Amino acid sequence: MRTKRLHEKHKRRRAPRFELISGGAICLDFINTLDDRFSSEPKELLKDYVDLARFAEDTGTLSATFVDRLMEKSPLMREAAHEALQAAIQMREAMYAVFWAIIHKKPLPAAALYTLNQYVQAAAQHVQLVPLNGRFEWRFDEFLLNFQAPLWPIARSAAELLASDRLSYVRACESETCQWLFLDTSKNHRRRWCDMTKCGNRAKARRFYARQKEER
Repeated sequence: MRTKRLHEKHKRRRAPRFELISGGAICLDFINTLDDRFSSEPKELLKDYVDLARFAEDTGTLSATFVDRLMEKSPLMREAAHEALQAAIQMREAMYAVFWAIIHKKPLPAAALYTLNQYVQAAAQHVQLVPLNGRFEWRFDEFLLNFQAPLWPIARSAAELLASDRLSYVRACESETCQWLFLDTSKNHRRRWCDMTKCGNRAKARRFYARQKEER
């Protein structure tokens, strides 16, 4: 599923909560919900279940109507919602460990891959092919109120990326404190920053001031 197409299908009713930069790789955007991972004070963006539901809405992987139901019921079923949030974080960290090992050409962590496969298999039980305008698309079950529903399309995104020829284009931002993961869709596949207007510009500014200092 491509993020752009899904955004077009679901009309937005709320301002986006998350910054999405990974060119359709929803799983990488999800990994980035732990911001400033390598800084002294990493920022957890999934602070409660509503954040997880809003991620599904921002990426268009679940309909806004279903997201509304999840958010409405989560305060009434706190234990189930909390368990889903903890599962989401566990899945995120397993995905991070797998992709990080691939990026840096390290041995794959067997425990993380096992954990990720558990979520991929669970997601497969809740998705089906449905016809749409002469074609078919994957659609996830939105009939039953399952608080783990936001995890299913993320797990599928990870499985599809890992099994695709796009895997070699997964990058980590070169900013030491950022290191967000992204899919390098640039023409020459030499993108260095998650976002040129942010990390890229900061790096350019540091180099500029360093040159000025040397010249002085």
